[in-house]
Amino acid sequence: MEKKKLEQILRKYKNEDISLQDVLEELKFLPFIDLVHSKIDHHRTLRVGFPEIIYGESKNIHHLITIISELRKNYKNFIATRISRQQADEVLKKYPDLIYFQDARILTAETKTNKKKQVSVICAGTSDHPVAEEAAITLEILGIGVERVYDVGISGIHRVVPYLKKINRCKILIVVAGMEGALPGVIAGITGKPVIGVPTSVGYGTNLKGFAPLLTMLNSCAPSVVVVNINNGFGAAFFAWTILHQ
Repeated sequence: MEKKKLEQILRKYKNEDISLQDVLEELKFLPFIDLVHSKIDHHRTLRVGFPEIIYGESKNIHHLITIISELRKNYKNFIATRISRQQADEVLKKYPDLIYFQDARILTAETKTNKKKQVSVICAGTSDHPVAEEAAITLEILGIGVERVYDVGISGIHRVVPYLKKINRCKILIVVAGMEGALPGVIAGITGKPVIGVPTSVGYGTNLKGFAPLLTMLNSCAPSVVVVNINNGFGAAFFAWTILHQ
C-alpha cells in the first residue's frame, strides 16, 4: 500500500470530505505486495471472499514457491491450479503439509468437509474426469459440498436417471462434456436447475479441441445454461461458489 495514497484518503475522511463507506471502498483496491515477478493482491479477499488464485501452468518453481510463501504468511488457505506433478513435488519438498490433488492438478493447504451438497458436478465421460475434478475439488476447498455424478453422457443417458433425485437436491449443476457437448442442455431440460456448462477438449477430429462442444453449449435450447471456457473446471466452480457465497 502506498503511504501517500493512504494519507490522502485518511485526510479526506478527517475533513469529512468522504464517508467511512467511501474509505472502505477505496481500501479494497490499494494494497499489494510487489515480488518483482508477481504482484500479490492482498485485498482480493475483501472483494471476492478468497485470496488470489495461483495459475500454476508455465510458472517456474522459484516463482511458484515465492508466491505460495507470500500467501501462506497471510492466509490459512490458498488454491493453486494447473500444477503439474513435477511442480507439486518441488513445492512439497519445502511445504510437506500441503495437499496435492493430481487428477485436478490443484495444490492447497486444506479442504473442508461439508455434508450439505449444494452443487452437483456431472460429467459425460471418464475422459472428462480431470476437468470435472478440478471443479469438484475447487468447490470442496471453498467449503461447498459436492455431489459427483460421472460418466453419464448422452450415448447412454439412462445412466443419469438413478441419480436425478440427488442431483435435484442441489442448487447449481456443473456439467462437463466433450465430444458434441450436448449433456448440459439435456440436464438443464430434465432438471430445471441452473447449469454451468464446461466444454472439454476431449473428442475426435472436428471436436476442434473443445470448440465443437463450446458452440453446442452456447447454442443450447435450454435457457438455464451458461457456459465457461474450454476445460475451465475451476472457473465454473468459482462462479458457482460466488453465487452461493452472496
